[in-house]
Formats: sequence, structure tokens, C-alpha cells
Amino acid sequence: MAGDVRLPLGVSLSSDVEYRPGRASPYRARVRWIDPVTKKRPSKSEAFASEDDARDWIIRMERAAAQGVDPNTATMRLADYGTTNMTFALRGLEAKTTDPYLAGWRKRVVPTLGHLPVNMITNGAVDRAVHAWIADECSRSTVKNSIAVLVRVMEQALRDGIIDRNPARVTGWQQEYKRAEDELDDPRSLALPDWISLTTLADALVARSSGEYRGWGDVVLFAACTAARIGEVSGCRVGDIDTSSWTWTVRRQTTPSPGGLVDKGTKGKRARTVPLIEDIRELVRRRIALADNDPDGRLFKGPRGGRITTAVLRDATVWDEVVAKLGYDHLRRHDLRHTGLTWMADAGVPVHHLRKIAGHGSLSTTQRYLHPDRQSVTNAGELLTRHLRSPRHNQLRAVY
Repeated sequence: MAGDVRLPLGVSLSSDVEYRPGRASPYRARVRWIDPVTKKRPSKSEAFASEDDARDWIIRMERAAAQGVDPNTATMRLADYGTTNMTFALRGLEAKTTDPYLAGWRKRVVPTLGHLPVNMITNGAVDRAVHAWIADECSRSTVKNSIAVLVRVMEQALRDGIIDRNPARVTGWQQEYKRAEDELDDPRSLALPDWISLTTLADALVARSSGEYRGWGDVVLFAACTAARIGEVSGCRVGDIDTSSWTWTVRRQTTPSPGGLVDKGTKGKRARTVPLIEDIRELVRRRIALADNDPDGRLFKGPRGGRITTAVLRDATVWDEVVAKLGYDHLRRHDLRHTGLTWMADAGVPVHHLRKIAGHGSLSTTQRYLHPDRQSVTNAGELLTRHLRSPRHNQLRAVY
């Protein structure tokens, strides 16, 4: 396929699609144009799995070119576009406003969406990003500032003609925040009821996955029994496992970044030690053997050796369909962590030990996993402690 589009400045844009057999993405779409300043002829290309996708990409390039936007700008990733245009995006704001906006950009927007081309960011992508920030227990003001700076950057892209509408103008996130808060108030309600339910889920996910990859079931069992986040499970290395004491030192987690998936420190920035119960020790031995006992080898990987994320696990196992069929429509990947912490609390693990295993910054967060009757006893003890330490009580004790 070939075609020409005449830009307003008189620049000619040519395009073609080349089929290259034997590749995972065999259709290469390419556009060329003559730079009106340098007179050089740069080009831009992308590879796609289907010819229709390649043609759609060229149409987007032609649409951008018709508005005077060169293909390099039209395909710029959000992180790069924001770096280049942040001054324009934030013009008119006071310093007290720009500081939290820039923090939201660096800490949340770029790690979550920065790797995507600006013209590929959709309402759905923004919705999922906001939900992830809420799930990470970011405050309302933090989420609001992160959305606000994203809206402004995307508004600049709209003015530049890269997009035809602003997908960052999402609504209803406050209601989603309220729903997440309600769940955090009662995380026990999100837990699986027992071991049989967990193993049934793991087996069903494996059966539904392509090639029935056993690793997906291993991830689910390991995450629930260690009360870990999926990102932490993905970041686990063989060297983090101590098979003499049967413990796992949680040191890192796999998270999205502008350049793709990276490993970084745990959410609380502190390493923690988690027990490995007898029921999963054979699983751990098998995973260590699969990693050739390499201390730097990942304990859990995808069927092609890639890193695991909650989205990868969801898509590879058709998670939503499987859990709905089992009667757990509410169940998300993070609820495996809720399951583990609930089971440990019911098993009688002292709340201060449970807090360390969970890596919670606040004791009140851990207490939500206690059975209501047990929590009332704990709260009564804390009330007595505060009473005995009160200044009035100490004065009375001094008198007597």
C-alpha cells in the first residue's frame, strides 16, 4: 500500500506497509516526509501483528500530518511529551500548585502511563491507572493532583493536534475511591474461605490458560500463602528464599515504568521476612529447580520467561471469567493477599507479628484482618493501656 498526504506547509508525507514473514509482528508501517527546515527525509515506522493495525497507524499519522504535526511528535510517548511540554501545560499556575502536580507526574503518572504513546492513551487506560493509585492507598488529594496534571498535559496534546479529545477527563473516580475505602474497612470479606477454594481456583486458572501453564497456579498459591502482592511475587529471586528456616525475605517488587517493567524496593521501602508454610514448600523446591538454583534467578516467570504483573496474570488465565464461574465475582488478584492475612489472623498470629509479615505502616490497617470478636479484645487492651498512661492516672498513683 502506498499513499501521499500534502501537509499545510507543503511537506509531502508518503506511506507504505511492508509484509515481513516469520516475525511476531510481520506488518511494518512506515511514513516518510521532507523536513521543511533541514530538507532531510526522516522516516518513522512501527511493526504490527495485522495489516489492519498497520493501516490504522498510517491513518493516524496522516491525520496528524494534515494538522501540521510531524510523525515523531505524533508518536511521542507520554513521558517524553510531558518533559518537553510541561512548561506550557502548567502555565498560569502558582508554585504552590505546580509542586504537588509535578510530584504526581513523577511518582504516579509516568510510572503508570509514561511508556504509552500520547495518541494511544484511552479513557480505559486512565481509569485503570486511577484505580491502581487508589488501590495503592494514595490519598484523595494525591489522586486528584495526579489526574489534574495528566489532564493538563493531555490538553496540551489536544492543542497540538496529536489527539482529538482529552481521555484524562475521567469522572466518577471519587465513587471508586469510596468503594475502595469500603473494601479496606473490611478486607476479611474479600478473602477466599479455605484451602480447598484456593487450590480449586489455582487449578481452574491453569486449565483456562494457554498451554495449561502450571506457573500461573503456583503464583496464586504462593501469593495467598505468603500474603504478598503479585508484584512482590514477581520480584522474588531464588536467593531470597531460605530453605533451612523456610522463610522468604521480601526485598523488591515488579512495577511498570516509562521503559517497561522494572524491579524496585517494596511498597514500604523496607525488606520483611515472611514464613513459607509446609503446604507450599514442595512448590518452592520445584520452582528453585526450574531456575537451576541460580540465586539471581526469578522464582516465578511467565511461560516465555517474562515478568509477571497482575494484568498479565489476569489476561493469561482469563481471570474474570474463571472467578465468576467459581462464584467469586468480586475476587481480584490483590485479594490473594487479603486471603493470606485473614487466614493468618484467624490462625492466631499476634497482631504485631502480622503487621511485620504484611509490611503495614499502621497497626490499624493490620487490625482490620482480625476477627471482630478478637479485635474487640485487642481494642479493649489498647484502651486500658492509654488509660494507665494518662497524666491523670499517673497523678493519682503518685498520691497513693
